[in-house]
Amino acid sequence: MGRLITLALALALILTPGILMAQKAPTGATKVDINTASVKSLQALPGIGPSIAQRIVDYRRAHGPFKSVEDLKKVKGIGEKKLEAIKPFVEVKTPKH
Repeated sequence: MGRLITLALALALILTPGILMAQKAPTGATKVDINTASVKSLQALPGIGPSIAQRIVDYRRAHGPFKSVEDLKKVKGIGEKKLEAIKPFVEVKTPKH
């Protein structure tokens, strides 16, 4: 019985990230530009709800455009794990002058 539970937990840990990303991944092939994205479009990212999406926009307004995707770690609520989950879906475009 113990081995069965261990196997079930191992499978759950392996499959869960893919399932979560499939449920919450942005639609379409284009990436979300974190320097221009609205709160609503940021919420389409895996693990990003309304409050973190708002914090991203607020941070951008207070500190200017993000220079890299890694800068998202400066936003409260975004750590290494969350950043790794959203990295495939975000980008930083160079602002047009």
